[in-house]
Amino acid sequence: MAKESLTKKRVRIQTVLERLKKEFPDAHCELVHNSEFELLTATILSAQCTDKRVNIVTPALFARFPNAAAMAQGKLTEIETLIHSTGFYRNKAKSLKGMAEMVTLEYDGVIPYNLDKLVKLPGVGRKTANVLLGEYDVAVGVVVDTHVHRITRMLKLVSANDPVKIERELMKIVH
Repeated sequence: MAKESLTKKRVRIQTVLERLKKEFPDAHCELVHNSEFELLTATILSAQCTDKRVNIVTPALFARFPNAAAMAQGKLTEIETLIHSTGFYRNKAKSLKGMAEMVTLEYDGVIPYNLDKLVKLPGVGRKTANVLLGEYDVAVGVVVDTHVHRITRMLKLVSANDPVKIERELMKIVH
């Protein structure tokens, strides 16, 4: 079987996107947030956890730690207690505190709108960074989760198996 051209993949993916928009016209980020800090925090918490569970946990977390500076000053054990039900709470708490410290010290408490800077923050990988940048319309990226990984391979849109390579292949197709 001949390799499908980039042009044909673009046509196919456009059809898929049109169908998805028709089926899910109000698609949006399910993580409840009021700021970049809250979205970044919630996205870190969402690893191996449902958005529903994260949305139950974050109101108390953000009431106690409304910004990066407050979380940076917080006790690790208090963060752990507040996020316990999200699973992997010790690692997530370390990531959250480390992220908050770095944002406070290196970026004056402002979440950077730059993929390379974001992925240097503790607990932030390309997927998390792309969620933030996409939600705030800063940059167009592809959030490669297990579903995108599985479906794009099933549809033979990508040949890669690595999430970063899948992201790059999809970016070539959609842009």
